[in-house]
Amino acid sequence: MTELTEQIRKRLTFAIISHPDAGKTTITEKLLLFGGAIHIAGAVKSGKTARTAVSDFMKMEQERGISISTSVMGFEYKNRKINLLDTPGHADFSEDTYRGLSAVDSALMVIDSVKGVEERTRQLCVVCRMRATPIATFVNKLDREGKDPMELLDEVERELAVEVRPITWPVGQGKLFKGVYNLVERRLYLFRPGEETLPVDVVEIDDVNDPELDVRVGESLARKLREDIEMITGVYPPFDKAEYFAGKATPVFFGSALNNFGVRELLDNLVTLAPEPTPKQADERLVVPEEAKFSGFVFKIHANMNPKHRDRIAFLRVVSGKFQRNTLYYHVRADKTFRAANPTAFMSQDREIIDEAWPGDIIGLHDTGTFKIGDTLTEGECVHFKGIPSFAPQIFRSIMNADPEREKQYHKGLDQLAEEGVVQIFSKIHQPNARVLGVVGQLQLEVLQSRLETEYNAACKYEPIDLSIAHWLACDDKKKLEAFVDANVRRILVDIRGNYVLVSDSEWGFNRIQTNNPDIRFYETSEMVESRA
Repeated sequence: MTELTEQIRKRLTFAIISHPDAGKTTITEKLLLFGGAIHIAGAVKSGKTARTAVSDFMKMEQERGISISTSVMGFEYKNRKINLLDTPGHADFSEDTYRGLSAVDSALMVIDSVKGVEERTRQLCVVCRMRATPIATFVNKLDREGKDPMELLDEVERELAVEVRPITWPVGQGKLFKGVYNLVERRLYLFRPGEETLPVDVVEIDDVNDPELDVRVGESLARKLREDIEMITGVYPPFDKAEYFAGKATPVFFGSALNNFGVRELLDNLVTLAPEPTPKQADERLVVPEEAKFSGFVFKIHANMNPKHRDRIAFLRVVSGKFQRNTLYYHVRADKTFRAANPTAFMSQDREIIDEAWPGDIIGLHDTGTFKIGDTLTEGECVHFKGIPSFAPQIFRSIMNADPEREKQYHKGLDQLAEEGVVQIFSKIHQPNARVLGVVGQLQLEVLQSRLETEYNAACKYEPIDLSIAHWLACDDKKKLEAFVDANVRRILVDIRGNYVLVSDSEWGFNRIQTNNPDIRFYETSEMVESRA
C-alpha cells in the first residue's frame, strides 16, 4: 500500500447539519470531547455566564448561541484523522452551509426527537441528495418527552426521501429513558443522567429474550423493546454500506447529546462506517483522490478569525495527491503560481502550521486577496470544481457608509465580507459606486453591520429597495446578451465576479421578460454562469 493510499483511508471528512436548536453544536462539542480534542465541552446556552461553544468564535455567535459561520475542526480518533465541519443551522446562512457540504464526503444529520423533521432539515437533505452525499442520522434529546421513535423513522422516510436503517434503538423515552440497544452489536448501553465523561454501562445481550434485559431495564420497557425489535427487523432490511454510500439509506442512532449519551457510540460507528475521501466532479473530468498530483479547491474565506492579527484565511479542501508546504502550485483562475509558506490545520479558531496534507484534509491558506470562493489549486492542470454556487438573494438593500471619515475601512470591510460570502454585493452598470446588497435572510444584514463595526471599525446604513427576485444571465451569443443588458439596464446588476444579474420586483414581471427573450438563459444560482471577469 502506498503512503497516499494509506493516508486516504485514514481520513474521514463530514459535516454536521440540522435545523436550529436540534443540538448540532452540542454534538460537535461532545464529538471533540470524546476525540480528545477538548477537555471540557462548553454548553450552548443563553446568558452571559454560560460557556460558549468551541466551534462558535464570532462575537454574535457567542452572544446569540447560534452558528453563523461554518467552523472546521480536526482531531484523531481510533487511527482515523477526522475533519469535522459544524455548519450554520439557521436558514439565513444557507450559502455557507451549502459551500461546506461541497467540501465533505458525508454528513451527520441531527434531528430533535421532540420536534421531528423540520423545514431546514428538508432543505439540507435536498442539497445532499443533489450530490448523493451519504447521511448518517442522530436522533437527539431522547431524555425528553418526544415523538414515538417509529413515528420518527416514518417521518424521515416520508419527508426526506431516504430509507432508514436503525443501528441503535431507544429503551424508553423522556423520564423513562434507560439507554439504547445496538441492533448490530447486540449490546445494551445504559444511560447515566448528569455524568459527562464516565463510560456508560455496556451489557452484552445477544438475545433480547434474555431475562437479564428485564433485570436491567424493567419488565415493561424490556417487553416494549422486544416488540419494537420484532417490528424493526420485519420492516427494515439490514444495514448495507453500499446503500449508505450511494445516499439511498441512512443509518440511524439515538441518544442525548447534552447528557453525553450515545455520542461516543455514534463516533465509534462513524469511524467504522463513514466513507473515506471520495472523487470530486470538475467541469473537465472526475478527479479521484488517488491521483499522484495535488489538486484542491477553496470553499470558504474568513477574515479576522484572530482579531489580534487581522488575518484572512482561505479554506481549501484537498481533493487529490499530496499538498506540501512551500511548494509552487498553479492558481487556475488567476493563471499564476502560488506558494503557501504557512498552511494551517484547524481546531475551530486555533491553528497550527503543517508541512503536508492529504485528500480529505481541510487546510487554511494565508490570503492577501489572492483567492475567491471556488478557486482551484493544482500542479499545473486547469480544472474547475463544481458545486460552490451563489444563490439568488431574496432581500435587497442599498448600502451606504454611515461614517464618511472611515471611507477606506468601510470599502475594505465590505469587499472582504462580500468575497467571504457573508452577503452578495452588486453594482449598477452606470453607477459602479452605488452598492446593492443581496441576502437570503435578515440576519445576514445584522452580521454584516456587526462585523463591519467590530472587525473594521466602520459603520453602514441600509435603505430598502423594491426587489425580491434575481437571476443570473447567460447567452451563447455575446452580442444578444449585451443587447439584452442595454435594453434592460435599469434592471441589471453586476456581481463581484462580473456576471450580469437581472432583478425583478415580481414573478409576473420576470416571466414576461423571460418569455420575450428566448435566447437568454436565466439561472437561480451563479454556478452555471461563466464569469466575464
